[in-house]
Amino acid sequence: GSPVRGATPQHPDDVVREYGADSLRLFEMFMGPLEAVKPWSTAGVIGVRGFLDRAWRLMVDDKAEELMLNESVQNVAATDEQQRTLHKTIKYVTEDIQRLEFNTAIARMMEFTNFFTKQAVRPRAVMEKFVLILSPFAPHIAEELWQLLGHQTSLAYEAWPKFDEALTQDSQVEIPVQILGKLRGKVVVPAGSDGATIIAASKAD
Repeated sequence: GSPVRGATPQHPDDVVREYGADSLRLFEMFMGPLEAVKPWSTAGVIGVRGFLDRAWRLMVDDKAEELMLNESVQNVAATDEQQRTLHKTIKYVTEDIQRLEFNTAIARMMEFTNFFTKQAVRPRAVMEKFVLILSPFAPHIAEELWQLLGHQTSLAYEAWPKFDEALTQDSQVEIPVQILGKLRGKVVVPAGSDGATIIAASKAD
């Protein structure tokens, strides 16, 4: 979209030199619907660059003198929570792209990055799928990460990741407990629990 009247946007070439082409591309998609008129925001560019930096550090050892994988990226099976986070992200990003809602797709990927930043072990297969869904938004950084993950050919030849609908559902839900209209606490029960199970859990809690 075009910047609003009165704004003083930087020249795109200057933004690319200072923050990278991926940051400019991501900023334009993150600011809302592509057809909308949006104000220029250098802070917004810095914000999406911060996200890309965090995504980079998920897989790259930024303390090493040479480019190498973060030791947290390992060839291990994903935990149930990690699998659900991945499959939810694939589903939401896929659906958001189909609706041209790129800003919400980016927000989903930010949530993914925040979750895995806190994970001491990051399964390589999960990181690979994340790189693939990031690639339409930030193709340059995604290609670098793809190669660092051990691939010799471009990710452009890879299929879009699929999601398992069952893994997009939470295995547990948090239910608020009210007594006489006042919130008294919350209980965590398996998703799909019936009323008797929820009542029993609230009494046990």
